[in-house]
Amino acid sequence: MTDQSSPDAVAQRLRIVFGRLRRRLQDASSVRGLSAPQASALARLAISEPSSASQLAGAERVRPQSMAKTVAALHEQGLIRREADAEDARRQLLFLTDEGRAVAQGARATREEWLANAFEQRFTEAERQVLDQALTLLERVVEE
Repeated sequence: MTDQSSPDAVAQRLRIVFGRLRRRLQDASSVRGLSAPQASALARLAISEPSSASQLAGAERVRPQSMAKTVAALHEQGLIRREADAEDARRQLLFLTDEGRAVAQGARATREEWLANAFEQRFTEAERQVLDQALTLLERVVEE
């Protein structure tokens, strides 16, 4: 029997829970029939606009070829626009269109609303305080 509080056990459980939470958030914010990679790239672009396709691929940890397909689909849907980089004409920069910005903001608001409602319905105030404390501890993992 393994110790549930061992670093390995906690790390595995945390990874599984975060993966499931990420999928639930993606499902909750599914808009306009966007695939998960498309929605993720759109959200990433909303945070770090402008960006090149290769920068997005690196940030999303996908192959450049995969991101090229994602970017093409977003462009076809009118959610992003491309412009030549003034400093390097070989490179194109990606920008959200007004519609793309609205879709990204709507998806983010939907995700936040779903999560806030889940916290309100499933946890007591005391449990939410414990979650807040746990988040403070988890922030140490990602701090550099």
